[in-house]
Amino acid sequence: MNQFLGAVASACAAFSATNLDDIIILTLLFAQVNANFRKRHIIIGQYLGFSIIILASLPGFFGGLVIKRSLIGLLGFLPIIIGIYQLVKRQNDDNDNDDEIQAVTATINRGNNIFNNLLAPQIYNVAAVTFANGGDNISIYVPLFASSTLQQLLITLIVFYILIAVWCYLGYFFTRHRAITSVFNKYGSILAPIVLICLGIYILIDSGSLQRM
Repeated sequence: MNQFLGAVASACAAFSATNLDDIIILTLLFAQVNANFRKRHIIIGQYLGFSIIILASLPGFFGGLVIKRSLIGLLGFLPIIIGIYQLVKRQNDDNDNDDEIQAVTATINRGNNIFNNLLAPQIYNVAAVTFANGGDNISIYVPLFASSTLQQLLITLIVFYILIAVWCYLGYFFTRHRAITSVFNKYGSILAPIVLICLGIYILIDSGSLQRM
């Protein structure tokens, strides 16, 4: 039970810390829903883009199968370093998010028909934004996956995919409550680094790396 709760807690912390800015992007995307750009395009695109991020992070888990867990746990310093860096050099990312959304909208409006026989092009465009915005996700998920057992990994992935649905709902909800979005935007840059630092400490403790130092 403790292992289960620990995996759920670390998964929630990792997802929240690396995807707070995604709520802003999703809110902006849902605000642009029209006859050609539907809610389903955003939801499917978000899942597709995040799945690519997960695939890019999985080598960390396989590396953890052949390297001692206590050594892998030292990767917990990575989210701590990233968290401290973000805390020291905190800045507002609103303009970057707006630029990303404008780029996606421009691509959608051009009516790109590439891959249209598989999925709507709007889905690929949203997935591209999700993946492009997920560089920090990979750097956090690799050490998290590397320090996980197979059972913990499965729990983590289930929690991640549930939280994607929650994030999509929040993005849609915030299109009608912009004041809440402003609060997220204001305090998210402070909260996310703190969560990353706590996550890194958890990885170090859970893997037994601190005891060997």
